[in-house]
Amino acid sequence: MRFVWAVVAFVLATVLIGAGIAQRTIFMGPSEQRMELSVDDPAPFVLVDAAVLDAHDGLQTLLVRGSGDIFVAYGRTSDMESWLSDAAYTHVTLTKAGDPKSTPVAAEQEPADGGETAGRNPAGSDLWLDSFSDKDSLVAEMQLTEGHSVLIARDGVEPAPDDILLTWPLDTRTPLAGPLMAAGALLLLVGLVLYFLAIRHQRRGRGPLRKGAGPLPETQPISLPEAEALADGVSAGERPAGGTGSSSGDDKAPGRAQRRAGTGRRLAIGLPALALTAVLATGCSAESWPQFDAATPTPTPTPTVVTPEDQKPPVVSEKQGQRIVSEIAETVAQADTDLDIDLAATRLTGAALAGRTTEYTLRSKIAEREGALTAPRDKVKILLPEATDSWPRTVLVLTVSEKDDTVPPVLLTMTQADPWADYKIAEMADMPASSEFPDVAPAWLGTTRVPADSPFLSLPPAELAAAFADYVDAGDKSEYAGRFDDMAQKLAETVRESRAAVTKGLADKGAAKTSKTAFDMVASADDPLSMATLDSGAVVAVSVLDTETVTPTSGDAMIRLGDNQEAQALTGVKESAKGFQTTYSIQLFFAVPAQGSNEQIRLLAYDQDLLSVKVIK
Repeated sequence: MRFVWAVVAFVLATVLIGAGIAQRTIFMGPSEQRMELSVDDPAPFVLVDAAVLDAHDGLQTLLVRGSGDIFVAYGRTSDMESWLSDAAYTHVTLTKAGDPKSTPVAAEQEPADGGETAGRNPAGSDLWLDSFSDKDSLVAEMQLTEGHSVLIARDGVEPAPDDILLTWPLDTRTPLAGPLMAAGALLLLVGLVLYFLAIRHQRRGRGPLRKGAGPLPETQPISLPEAEALADGVSAGERPAGGTGSSSGDDKAPGRAQRRAGTGRRLAIGLPALALTAVLATGCSAESWPQFDAATPTPTPTPTVVTPEDQKPPVVSEKQGQRIVSEIAETVAQADTDLDIDLAATRLTGAALAGRTTEYTLRSKIAEREGALTAPRDKVKILLPEATDSWPRTVLVLTVSEKDDTVPPVLLTMTQADPWADYKIAEMADMPASSEFPDVAPAWLGTTRVPADSPFLSLPPAELAAAFADYVDAGDKSEYAGRFDDMAQKLAETVRESRAAVTKGLADKGAAKTSKTAFDMVASADDPLSMATLDSGAVVAVSVLDTETVTPTSGDAMIRLGDNQEAQALTGVKESAKGFQTTYSIQLFFAVPAQGSNEQIRLLAYDQDLLSVKVIK
């Protein structure tokens, strides 16, 4: 009976193992869904619509083949269409039947760079969320959602590659394969145990395989002559039949039987072991087992952010913003090393560029003038992009150093003038450790630009620079006294002390009667950049111009520069009969509260640069 149960176990094990292996082999379907994209009319650019990418669920893998350089980028569909507005391209869309369709699209406006096509290389544009490049063949994995498209090109002049394949993974998990094979392996082991128990029981039931000889026959007396004759025969070499000198074939049969039995036992052990190894090798992958250990994320409390119904998408993502800031920092660092203002102008504008222009001039003429200039740090800590689909665009960024905690953070604004322009830093300033940045929306949501004349702030952004300038000039007599926090008041006091030091320096040189000084601070011509915060306030970036004028009090007097190397380097003279005018630029970042708030306007960051020294004509 044990043999019967062993056979049943073997049969069931074979069925279960076979079913498990079949699920991972002959019954498993294709691993991916494919779609080939045809391009009938060659063009420098191919735009793959979001609907094509979203034709199937899952990770999108794009394969582009063609000899030479291949470039692929993805981004917001509206951004890409704006970038392609002055170029002809092929638009790949999806028909109602679910098939890809390519349509040539003509340029909507005259190419900005002239010619039949814009001829603009798409590589390196700040507009892309991410990009890839390779030669002859390119594979890119993406997880794009609705509203995003893919751009395929070479250099903006040559026709784009037309061998394009999109794939999506299919679910090939077989969660029952592992359990089936495991159950089969268990039954296989049970069958082996039953098989050996049956053999053992059978051997014990048979008893010994060989029985002892029967009782000896009764001996008969023999005569003496017969005994002597028998003795003579043995001595002469005669052997009785059945002696020990030879063995028959029947004696060898038990040995062969034993060897065959040993071989059978080894096969009985070896074959199931091989089968068990195959089962374990086939069913060891995670796809062959049900997943019960999926970790449940623990909810983390975060500030509640309500998205307006008409909210536009943020102009950059976190990854994109970090990439842009890193590229800007690298370019600015190289420009600072080479004192190359043209290179700096590719990534700086406004007050940030004006300060660098003067500083490069001074460093080229004064050998001992050195030291690090204010520049973006290597890590983006806070990214606050504008949520819009138009241009110009603005992003507020707080950067910190990952390697040195003693280096102050740098707060900056960067703007993009049009779809084809790179982002440029307009304002940039060190942020003191005592400053506390206000709560702002997350990067994935973005924020809105606050109009310069907004009545919803305690002070409209357009009036902020002039208000601070008035407070510096008039002090406590200013109508804005008490509107600014302690840090802003300390900065204003520092400016006043610097002015007093200039006046005292002239007096110490005995020029108090022959010269006079005048100081004035005014708002610069740059428009303020204001980004809304979560408390209905705004972070406002402005700049002011602080002018210092030294003139003679009589026609015979001369104003000498003395040891002022900066003034000599910028003017090329050492004295003037009409005096000198020195202008400083101060970049300021304020946190302005909402209208009706009792909070003061807080200074977040500031930076002062020497802008110019001129001879009065």
